[in-house]
Amino acid sequence: MTATKMRISNPQDTTSLVSSEEAIYSRLLPLRGATVVELGCGSAVHTRAIAERTGVAHIHAFEVDEIQHARNLAEERPRNISFHAGGAEAISLEADVADIVMMFKSLHHVPVQLMDQALREVARILRPGGYAYISEPVFAGDFNNILRMFHDEQAVREAAFAAVTRAVASGLFALAGQTFFLTPNTFEDFADFEARILNVTHTHHHLSPELYGAVKAKFESHMTPDGAQFVMPIRVDLLRKA
Repeated sequence: MTATKMRISNPQDTTSLVSSEEAIYSRLLPLRGATVVELGCGSAVHTRAIAERTGVAHIHAFEVDEIQHARNLAEERPRNISFHAGGAEAISLEADVADIVMMFKSLHHVPVQLMDQALREVARILRPGGYAYISEPVFAGDFNNILRMFHDEQAVREAAFAAVTRAVASGLFALAGQTFFLTPNTFEDFADFEARILNVTHTHHHLSPELYGAVKAKFESHMTPDGAQFVMPIRVDLLRKA
């Protein structure tokens, strides 16, 4: 598949494609026995699932946010997880050490001017034939409409897609395929949303009282007896190093 055929969003109906991300990467990637690098691991939810349930040999998980990195180090973890501090644009590993590199909704958090460098770093640490799994949120959906009220990510998400497209067009990677799906995202209440979204340590959100009230009202319009339930459209660009 050529770079010109890549799509930033799925023009087709995806309402029947609701899936956990774990089901997607488990289907797409040869994880058993692999050495994996995860860039932008956050609170390590995916890290732990991969380490405990897929049969990987080892996963090196990087996080640039110092507060979250310290929390990750402080918690008990399986022996096949190593946590590292650092961003995707400067990965403190030798060349050709990883079978798979994974980025879960993190490429668009890399500074735009460093995205191309980050993808070159991904290629550097991958062994020939290794895979880069780059998962990015599509700029659409009810949850996105709430998020954009105080943190509009359209420009950085488009920049991330453009960087991947350039990496394929340049021959740095071959495009193994694109997968579009909807992933469930449930919050118990607005306090849960505030803790998980507004108060994250990697991004500082400063909302005026008026905007805070508007965001809360918009969020609570989606509340049900079972909480606020969203499905987020996600795109996975699966790349392979030549």
